Amino acid sequence: MTAEVVFMLEEPSMREFLNGLLPRLAPDLLFVLVAHEGKSDLEKSLPRKLRAWRTPGARFVVVRDQDSADCRVVKARLAKIAADAGKPGAIVRIACRELEAWLLGDPIGLARALQRNELEGIANKEKYRDPDRLGSPSRELVQLLGTYSKTAGARAAGAEVGWTNNRSRSFCHFVTTVQRLAAPDPCP
Repeated sequence: MTAEVVFMLEEPSMREFLNGLLPRLAPDLLFVLVAHEGKSDLEKSLPRKLRAWRTPGARFVVVRDQDSADCRVVKARLAKIAADAGKPGAIVRIACRELEAWLLGDPIGLARALQRNELEGIANKEKYRDPDRLGSPSRELVQLLGTYSKTAGARAAGAEVGWTNNRSRSFCHFVTTVQRLAAPDPCP
């Protein structure tokens, strides 16, 4: 059995997405999702929450959107916060630009999740072949759909968006991390 993995998340929409994704991706993973109310709340409360966590052997993954920041700077800052809080092994994963890039990485799964067949067609459009490069993936979804709710969309997508052929490199990097954390310890 794997140790508890605690995901410290920037926002509730990521929690909704991971609630649907993680049981499909790693069925045996024991996980806790701690959502914050934005990046400022995450960075401000992260040291206190990491220090206070008492589950023996718990491992931590901090997940934040890149937005318009330099992802290397964001990752380094979050890793330093975790290390200073006594959790130097915490893993930091950045959603390149934002969570919606992860969703757009599998347009067919997203179309199924949102029951919007027209999204399947974007799979062939050059603009969407590398969703991590989109300036604002959530704005793209609003333009494509007319309206888009981040939380409801993330909740629906968590049950459908796949990882095998997902075009978001940052999502695939996150998936690899989860799969590694869920793997049984080879030396029990």
